[in-house]
Amino acid sequence: MIKIVSFKICPFVQRVTAMLEAKEMPYEIEYIDLKNKPDWFLEISPVGQVPLLITEEGIPLFESDAIVEYIDEISEALQDGLSPETRAIHRAWSYQASKHYLVQCSTMQSADRNVLNDRISKLDKSFDRAEKRLSDGPYFAGDTVGNADLAWLPLLHRSAIVEKASGYDMLEGFPKVKAWQTALLKTGIAEKSVPEDFVERFSDFYLSERTWLGRGANEDEEDADASNSKSGGCCG
Repeated sequence: MIKIVSFKICPFVQRVTAMLEAKEMPYEIEYIDLKNKPDWFLEISPVGQVPLLITEEGIPLFESDAIVEYIDEISEALQDGLSPETRAIHRAWSYQASKHYLVQCSTMQSADRNVLNDRISKLDKSFDRAEKRLSDGPYFAGDTVGNADLAWLPLLHRSAIVEKASGYDMLEGFPKVKAWQTALLKTGIAEKSVPEDFVERFSDFYLSERTWLGRGANEDEEDADASNSKSGGCCG
C-alpha cells in the first residue's frame, strides 16, 4: 500500500491526500514532527520536507507536484477524454494554486491588519485569475472534480475555516471562486483528506492570540512583531 509521510496542517500534503481520496485509492499515513524529524525520514527524503510518498515497492518520492503526477499515472483519470493540451492547461492552473500555499500561510499569520492587507493582495491576484477563468462550474472544468480542483482545495478549505472562525472572508469580491469553494467542500473530500484534529491544530497555529485573525479580525492597532511570522505551520 502507498504510504504518505505527513505533517498534519501542511497544504502540500492535503493536495496529495485529496487526490488519493478523490480517486478512492487506499493509503496509510504517518505524521512526523518537523521540529524533530526522525533519522529514517531524513535518510530517504532528499529535501527533508513533506509530503513524502513511499511506493508499494518502497521507493520514496518527494515534491508534491511530482507526487500527484505519479498518482495520476498509476490510476484512472478523474476526467476522461481530455486532450494533451487541456491536461497541460489544468496542470498550469494547479501550479498557480500550489505556488500560493505559502503565501496563504504567511497571510494567515499576520499579527496586524496592515500586514495582512499587504499579504492578502498577493493572494488576491491568484483568486482574481481563477475568478476570470471559472465558468458555470460547479467545478473548475464543469461537472466533475478534476486535478485542478484538488490543487486549489487547500486554499479554499483554509479560507472557509478562517471565515467561520474570524468572520474574515479571503474570497470577498470573488463570487465564482466562492461558489467553487462551496461546491468543493460539499464533496466531503476536504474533511477526508486531513486528520480528525485538523481544525483544532490549524486554529492553534493560525488563529491564536498572536494573529490578527485569531483575535477575531477586529483589532486595528499595529503590532511591532507583525513582520516576524514564519511559514512553519505549512510544512517546515
